[in-house]
Amino acid sequence: METLAYKPHLDAVLERLRALYARRAPDCILASFAAPSAALEAFAAEHAEGFCDYPAPEERLRFWDAYLRERSALEDDSLPTAYLSEFDQGLYGGLLGGRVQFMCHPENGWISSMVPPLLQDWGQLETLRLDRAHPWWQRYEHQLRVFVEGARGRFGISHFILINGLNFVFELFGATRTYLSLIEAPERVRQALELAHEVNLTVQRRFFEAAPLLRDGTCSNMVQWIPGRIVSESVDPFHMTSVAYFEEWGRGPVERMLAAFDGGVLHIHGNGRHLLEAVSTVRGLKAIFLGDDRGYPAAFDVLPEIRRRTGDLPLVVGVDWAPFMAALEAHRLVGGVFYQVRGAPSVAEANRAMERVRAYRS
Repeated sequence: METLAYKPHLDAVLERLRALYARRAPDCILASFAAPSAALEAFAAEHAEGFCDYPAPEERLRFWDAYLRERSALEDDSLPTAYLSEFDQGLYGGLLGGRVQFMCHPENGWISSMVPPLLQDWGQLETLRLDRAHPWWQRYEHQLRVFVEGARGRFGISHFILINGLNFVFELFGATRTYLSLIEAPERVRQALELAHEVNLTVQRRFFEAAPLLRDGTCSNMVQWIPGRIVSESVDPFHMTSVAYFEEWGRGPVERMLAAFDGGVLHIHGNGRHLLEAVSTVRGLKAIFLGDDRGYPAAFDVLPEIRRRTGDLPLVVGVDWAPFMAALEAHRLVGGVFYQVRGAPSVAEANRAMERVRAYRS
């Protein structure tokens, strides 16, 4: 049976995660803790925030190995998982000829990617084809090989975000032009959505061919680990639209993609919480990650209301150490939730908190 050197208590953690995502733990809570990290400090000292070049995959592997190795002392519910942030947006547009740009994030060790809009007019859509001989596909294959070999037996490799549906059309034309096209050129948008499905399906299937499942489940930066081949979808374009626009333009592409795998997880930002009821009924959805944004209440602060709106769907929420510990002490944490706790003073204190987390019942 597969083990991970950087998670000595793997069996116990997988059992807790399996119960959460099977909705068998509605009164339990799970938690991960971010403690001081020498690997992150070293990364921040060596890398300035801002635009940068595509990094060598071997360099990225060394960072993740150092970061996840030091987390092996944590007895929390996290899984040691590397995220291929270099491909989290830019890969999809890059495969179609877009100019991929990279951004360094010293606070979390990521190097993310993006592309400026690819097209000037809808007529150019006919020229776009997915080509596995493209240099960005070859970079994708190479980085997968480097990480699969380097991670084996030590840590997992997370799925990475889809750029599907209107997210994909954003990469073609930008957000404003996309929203206008829903009214002015809906048939063209539908044509683009077909290309989006083809590109995303091909990219994600290749990921699951190359990156082995862990105990028949998917490692995830969103939900840690979840049974089956699970993809990470996004409904970000509808955060700035009505629910009706989500129903007309968003639900179909999301459900179609989730049906091609064993389901999926979604994230909802602060400005997208009006979508909660609708998104909670998406077929194949396994969990929602709740993001926070300036100008909106933190998800943790309104979690009882969110729970009422989402039913028994498993939720993942971020929270700082002090409010989490205060709520744990006062026994007012919502059950059926994975709490990502920031700012733990030390590994030892996080492990002491985990003793109470494991015993907690809402």
